[in-house]
Amino acid sequence: MRDEALPDHPSVRLYRTCKRQDFHTDGADIIGLLCLRAAKSGGASRIVSSVAVYNEILRRRPDLVDVLFEPFWFDRNDEQRAGEPPAFALPICNTWDGRLRTFYIGWYIRGAQRHAEVPRLTERQIAALELIESIANDPALYLEMNFEPGDVQWLKNSMILHSREAYEDWGEPDRKRHL
Repeated sequence: MRDEALPDHPSVRLYRTCKRQDFHTDGADIIGLLCLRAAKSGGASRIVSSVAVYNEILRRRPDLVDVLFEPFWFDRNDEQRAGEPPAFALPICNTWDGRLRTFYIGWYIRGAQRHAEVPRLTERQIAALELIESIANDPALYLEMNFEPGDVQWLKNSMILHSREAYEDWGEPDRKRHL
């Protein structure tokens, strides 16, 4: 993942920029990151248990738990195949074999709102998104780490939300951050 100096556009994926990525999951069972080159500054990685976030929602706002199991619309970032809709519906939370599984990318959910055919977010959905992000960004819950060359991070995607702080890169192309 490197900053490709791409324009600010809904179809540009954040991992291709040096901008901050809030807590999210990716579309894979296991996430593996290997640092080849560190940034000049910034770029800290943060991880938080999605189960801890869920339990805190249950404690603070039990009235919002059911909305997490209802479909939310996720933007496809203009990468859909011909004839496919520009967004897809999926709940943030579901259970599998009695275990909570989470799929969350807040900016994809909000980005899907640019499409007229996508249902508008309800007040409860907006409150749930804001609460997920507020809880996940609580320093008492997340672990922060800075990647150095050779560092590896493995995450079970459905159980761990991860984020990346904004970073400043080196000016020379052969020294750019490469994670």
